[in-house]
Amino acid sequence: MSKLKQLNLFLSFLGQRLQNWALLLLRFVLAYGFFGPAIMKWENMQAIGDWFKSLGYPFPYFNAYMAGTIEFLGVILLILGLGTRVITSLLIFVMLIAITTVHLRNGFEAGSNGFEIPLYYAVMLFVLFAFGAGKYSLDHFLCKKNNIEL
Repeated sequence: MSKLKQLNLFLSFLGQRLQNWALLLLRFVLAYGFFGPAIMKWENMQAIGDWFKSLGYPFPYFNAYMAGTIEFLGVILLILGLGTRVITSLLIFVMLIAITTVHLRNGFEAGSNGFEIPLYYAVMLFVLFAFGAGKYSLDHFLCKKNNIEL
């Protein structure tokens, strides 16, 4: 067997063994990323509602509470790995709204308040939606306990 093939087999083996750890790390990084914006919204919901109103959002104060609630629940649920596909789909929706109403007009780069960061978040959330929370999650534990296949 060639050295390149051996290396590929080893890296494939290693990658498979690290998949659940990667999903756990991804959940923690995303939870950390949503923590600050969620707290900021909840600390001054009136200002967020006013800002949403200036952006032309329908029902701006209701939507401010919805965004803040989804982000805060996202922090908790991503850490626990609970309801991962549900919360990631809601957070992806929040990111798409943020991209289209706030960041898109500023271009791509994060330094210009562009859509780079919310796009990265949406892509990482999509990975969790597609693969689930992984073995180190309450989703996995509850499905295993109840004999439900993920």
